[in-house]
Amino acid sequence: MNEILVGCVYFFSVFAKAFQQRNVAFLNYMLLVPMSYVLAVADVTVFSMIAWEAAKTDSIYGMAFMAFTVGTGGALGSLIATWSHHKFFTKARFQ
Repeated sequence: MNEILVGCVYFFSVFAKAFQQRNVAFLNYMLLVPMSYVLAVADVTVFSMIAWEAAKTDSIYGMAFMAFTVGTGGALGSLIATWSHHKFFTKARFQ
């Protein structure tokens, strides 16, 4: 169950990274600083949770499941961040 929580946290981490990348690409200066702090919190949380779970896991299957949930969370975070940034923050000239 903790592996799913790690996947969800990683979803938010990758969402923040993809969203920040779009902020940089489309020159959304007002969102750059707050998103940097969101990225810092997300990264520290993700790395701590993964290290904690890896230390507790005693099988290769547990690590494989964690890799699967983290990968799935990252893929969904990237897709949804790109879609939402385009939908809500991109100027009409790029639509």
